[in-house]
Amino acid sequence: MNLIFLEKIIFGNRVLDYVFALLVLLLGLLFVKLVVRTVIKHLKKLAQRTTMIFDDLLVRAFEKIVLPALYLSCIYLSLKMLKMPPGMEKVANVLQLAVITFFATRILVMFLGYSLNAYLSRKQEDASLVRSLEGMLKVMKFVIWALAMVIFLDNIGFKVSTIIAGLGIGGIAVAIAAQALLKDFFSYFSIVFDRPFKLGDFIIIGEFMGTVEHIGVKTTRIRSLGGEQMIFSNTDLTDSRVRNYKLMEKRRVLFRIGVTYQTTLDQLKEIPRIIECIIKNNKDANFDRAHFFSYGDFSLIFEVVYFVLSPDYNKYMDVQQEINLAIMEQFEKRGIEFAYPTQTLYLHKT
Repeated sequence: MNLIFLEKIIFGNRVLDYVFALLVLLLGLLFVKLVVRTVIKHLKKLAQRTTMIFDDLLVRAFEKIVLPALYLSCIYLSLKMLKMPPGMEKVANVLQLAVITFFATRILVMFLGYSLNAYLSRKQEDASLVRSLEGMLKVMKFVIWALAMVIFLDNIGFKVSTIIAGLGIGGIAVAIAAQALLKDFFSYFSIVFDRPFKLGDFIIIGEFMGTVEHIGVKTTRIRSLGGEQMIFSNTDLTDSRVRNYKLMEKRRVLFRIGVTYQTTLDQLKEIPRIIECIIKNNKDANFDRAHFFSYGDFSLIFEVVYFVLSPDYNKYMDVQQEINLAIMEQFEKRGIEFAYPTQTLYLHKT
């Protein structure tokens, strides 16, 4: 009687076929639960003992992607053991392809995020770079999901080539209209990866100067010394000569002073030694040279070069002030006069 019941046909399949399909489903789910979960458990223990990011990524991939995919695969395999109407079988195949596409894309996106984190760790960058890359990462994820959707539609029989051709013609028109926007977007890539400057850097672009506050997909915002915010398109920055003072290790300083033509020869010979001694006694400065440079219209000009051992502008001004005051003090002691614009008028009686 039981054997006759097992051979009974229901919706095109024997009851025995349904029993086998259910058995395969249960065994598959049991296998996944016991074996795969055991593997994940061991991976978690291994990840806790290491500082590597990759093993943490594997644990997340197994838990969030591989495990659900295996559960759904068990259901699919059990259904494939049964004879289904053509429409139902096609739906099952489409669902299986959708599941594979979805989880494969998730793995790709997850590894993209891992690669970005590994890049940042290798470069030892701060949180400012992470914020700068957020917009770009979202765009890349959107592109990956869009490509995955196109591949999925192509595999289930849609004529995506016709749709893409139509979008291509419209895309050319959009690209022409949005040419400036696209240039700024690609300039953003250049700023993020080439790193000519970053958040907090003090930069000069032409006659404008200030501290970088925000690096966006289209624009970069700079806070000027006057307090106002200046907004530059990314293309303007990549097409300009940018001077980044934050990357400077020390500042080279050149200045000139003029003394009167009444200065004696001995005093002229002494001036370079005076200046050299003053600069060398300053702990924040490194002397380079001091020379009698030229004969001016109303003064004898000396040129001085030294280095401030700090990129900070305020520190440079402090050092220059100390040097100027010390030069003034030494010149007064030695009776050396600074020159200023003068004219001598000679009258001749006829």
